[in-house]
Amino acid sequence: MSSVAAAPDAVTDTQPEFVKALTLTDATMLVAGSMIGSGIFLVSADIARQVQSPFWLIMAWILSGVMTVLAALAYGELAAMYPKAGGQYVFLRESMGPLMGFLYGWTLFVVIQTGTIAAVAVAFGKFLGVLWPAISPVRYGWFPQGDVCSAALGCHDAATQSVQLGLTPQRLIALIMIWVLTWVNLRGVREGKFVQTTLTTVKTLALAGLIILGLTVGRNAIALHANFGAGNFGGASGITGAFVLAFGAAMVGSLFSSDAWNNVTFAAAEVKNPQRNLPRALFFGTGLVCVLYIIANFAYLSVLPLHGDPNGADVIQRGIMYATQDRVGTAVAETIFSGYGAAIMAIAILISTFGCNNGLILAGARVYWAMARDRLFFRRVGTLNAKHVPAAGLIAQSIWTSILCLTGTYNQLLDFVIFAALLFYVATIAGLFILRRRLPDAPRPYRAVGYPVLPALYILLAAAVAIVLLIADKTRTQAFSGLVLVLIGVPVYFLWRSVEGRGPARVPHGRA
Repeated sequence: MSSVAAAPDAVTDTQPEFVKALTLTDATMLVAGSMIGSGIFLVSADIARQVQSPFWLIMAWILSGVMTVLAALAYGELAAMYPKAGGQYVFLRESMGPLMGFLYGWTLFVVIQTGTIAAVAVAFGKFLGVLWPAISPVRYGWFPQGDVCSAALGCHDAATQSVQLGLTPQRLIALIMIWVLTWVNLRGVREGKFVQTTLTTVKTLALAGLIILGLTVGRNAIALHANFGAGNFGGASGITGAFVLAFGAAMVGSLFSSDAWNNVTFAAAEVKNPQRNLPRALFFGTGLVCVLYIIANFAYLSVLPLHGDPNGADVIQRGIMYATQDRVGTAVAETIFSGYGAAIMAIAILISTFGCNNGLILAGARVYWAMARDRLFFRRVGTLNAKHVPAAGLIAQSIWTSILCLTGTYNQLLDFVIFAALLFYVATIAGLFILRRRLPDAPRPYRAVGYPVLPALYILLAAAVAIVLLIADKTRTQAFSGLVLVLIGVPVYFLWRSVEGRGPARVPHGRA
């Protein structure tokens, strides 16, 4: 905090600037690639256990998809108005002031972006362990094997909430993945976009292939009858207050599997013709992925019964609810590729997680760069290297992410931040209404479709989910913890300003 950022007006014209290298296709692939990780292959099991119905499993994904696309349509207007590095941070700063912008950037750095990268990286290590069992979760002997239960993290059950300090083969692979992708993105945005576009294309085709095979070759009479026959798919009856809470809590998995679509706005300064391409990329990317997710769950239901026996002898008997380690995608692949399903899905998820993390690593550093330019982060982070990328931000991000990998707390942190993430989505779209009123004549190359009805509908839906998370027993602790994490940023903001000695200074109009 002792580092004082140089005033933006002191920056010379010789400083490297962002390179506009991302086409509409690249931007769309950044949206889709950041969304598709490992979640679509895993979380349907937990959703199924909570909703107990094929109909409501599909509805959880449909509602998550609708919310995601509604938000993307609204963000398109903001992105076209402010096509600057930092994206959502800039939107909140311009609509609600620097404090709200800082709170978002603070939470993003502490857990949203870095925690997601850490979790995806360890998932990469876990699925690599399917191919090479030596890559295990067992900690190396020189680390203490006891776990620390952190009350600060709301730890009540040491078996599930403990902090597992140390290095394991899986975490070592995760660290290598993070450092390799950071190195790739340090070399320039063109290198980062090549990896992103290539891997997103591959994993999208792989997911589509699994869907097609599940709906054709893998169709199972037992699953079809159990899920769709004799009125089993109906869901209109039996809706109670308890079920509404369970359904809202179940949507945590589908919402976070659909998250990170906003990352393309972080790299807005590097998108060609951003006023035109950013809104299109947001809509095309989110629409593509959400449709794939919904159809994928129909494919799962065509191959496996929703209900099952946790002690079942095979994947059909265990069903979706009790798929081994919640690996629903792997269970589907095992029924199609007998004996090879686990390896095939492991390879698919390795590609998926690698591409997902590349997009997250590429985009996140742009937010920290924008914060540093506003004197709200370390001075060095607000500079670009000779390759025209925020090298210091990428390195800072990799360091903190690596620490999260070694603590083993990232999964808990991600749970805690669910509520906070919804708050920022709601605040950002509320900012759209504020800017429409405050700056009615400002240039708007794209106007949000269905304004004000559709943006307001998103706010209502997201607020309803947030309220459910605050009420439901399963998520109450995590929701309040997420809120506390955000509020901790308030004194940090004022402390930073007091050390800085000046208020945030904006980058002059036109600078990235």
